[in-house]
Amino acid sequence: MAETKREIERKYAADDSGLPDLTGVAGVAAVLDQGVAELDATYYDTPDLRLAAASVTLRRRTGGSDAGWHLKLPVSPGVRDEIRAPLSDTLPPALAALVRSRVRDGEPVPVVRLRSARDVRHLVDASGALLAEVSLDTVRAERLSGGSGTAQWTEIEVELADGGDPAFLDQVDRRLRKAGVRPATSPSKLARALEETDPAPRDAGSGKGGGRKKKKSSDGDLTAGEYVLAYLREQRDAIVALDPAVRQELPDAVHRMRVATRRTRSAFRSYAKVLDRAVTDPVGAELKWLAGELGVDRDREVLTAHLTAALDDLPATLVAGPVHDRLHGWARERHGGSRRHLIAVLDSRRYLALLDTLDALLADPPLRRAAAAKPRKVAAKAVRKDVRKLSVLVEEALWLPPGQDRDVALHEARKRAKRTRYAAEAAEPALGAPARKLVKAVKSVQKVLGEHQDSVMARTTLGELAAVAHAAGESAFTYGVLYGREEHRAAVSEAALPGRWEKVRRTTAV
Repeated sequence: MAETKREIERKYAADDSGLPDLTGVAGVAAVLDQGVAELDATYYDTPDLRLAAASVTLRRRTGGSDAGWHLKLPVSPGVRDEIRAPLSDTLPPALAALVRSRVRDGEPVPVVRLRSARDVRHLVDASGALLAEVSLDTVRAERLSGGSGTAQWTEIEVELADGGDPAFLDQVDRRLRKAGVRPATSPSKLARALEETDPAPRDAGSGKGGGRKKKKSSDGDLTAGEYVLAYLREQRDAIVALDPAVRQELPDAVHRMRVATRRTRSAFRSYAKVLDRAVTDPVGAELKWLAGELGVDRDREVLTAHLTAALDDLPATLVAGPVHDRLHGWARERHGGSRRHLIAVLDSRRYLALLDTLDALLADPPLRRAAAAKPRKVAAKAVRKDVRKLSVLVEEALWLPPGQDRDVALHEARKRAKRTRYAAEAAEPALGAPARKLVKAVKSVQKVLGEHQDSVMARTTLGELAAVAHAAGESAFTYGVLYGREEHRAAVSEAALPGRWEKVRRTTAV
């Protein structure tokens, strides 16, 4: 079974002088010698190094206290999540799944072997608690594929103890710098090994979600086509990078991945003058499918959290019957089924083909004549068009009397508001302050429309739960109370909409 460990560390270049004395570091009561460990690690990647390009490392290591398979996913500079699996001859399925969005149908192959002599010290406080592990690593690297050659170097690695204060690393850093030690120029041993065993520059390219990127031009030098494609690459990269987070059920991962799919679809439609919709529409349809599949789990999460909070807010005198148990049982049942389904989607041929299609589109984009224009003109026109379409839907919904037809119309306006907001967000670098103001105004409209739609979904679910409870001989009273509160919630949202919409109308000078 795989386990995850948050790794916070810093790396430094080292010379023949060895490890400086660290007994003077604030908070350190003792430096304990842990001896030398012999480590032998083989790093795996695709032949075009997609994992390395994304700062993802996958290795099989023997020796030391944590022998096994390790997958490291970047979180922020100096911070990675390390997912560990027991030692085996082949890549464990749990780790293979976490790299599938980058590897696709390929098979990771050995690319580098690193053998290290690790001289370990433990920095402990007065109580004997571990503060950090410091090691002096003598590394020998051998290229196994995609090049040839060997390299050797020595480095210092400082890893914070589990649950430690990252500020402690600053204390160690000051002591090391005072001793003449400087930060390493490579972010990882693998990055240095790849560079030193094959120093020839690699071609830039998409490389199925990876590849080394070309030097960016300034925004002022970009054409509209380059501008839109840069935005689309950001969304493609987000989808690929969030795949393992979704599989691990990390907070907000599903929502963020779903937003990236929506932003991509929005850009296809908003910038139809830049990219040929005959090519992008089929891709957009597949992105809509993916967003829908992601939404099954995401919508359940939101709805469960809201209904649980609403129930907890009720006075005990208004709670009749096992309402909590029934709600939690419904949530667990839905979660188990939707979770299994979502993982099956991410493992499906259809999903991987979609990622391949996005890569192909970005590598050979279907540019139209407007792609050669300046971004500002094209972006402003696209945003104004989306605002006009949103205006029609909002005005129509406001004219309808309360009821099902109005609920449907407000839901359509909400979807259009999201698209308009995404279009304005994409236009921010080109349009500046006007686009930022519009994003803020449309986001306010989207929020009130979202509250209304959430109320519609909550009432539907409460009706279903009430029917099940009644059939089981339980009181449906509490479900009715909650239903009434949701009706009030919808009415409040509808009353707030005209004022929110007026702000959008006053902020459309883009």
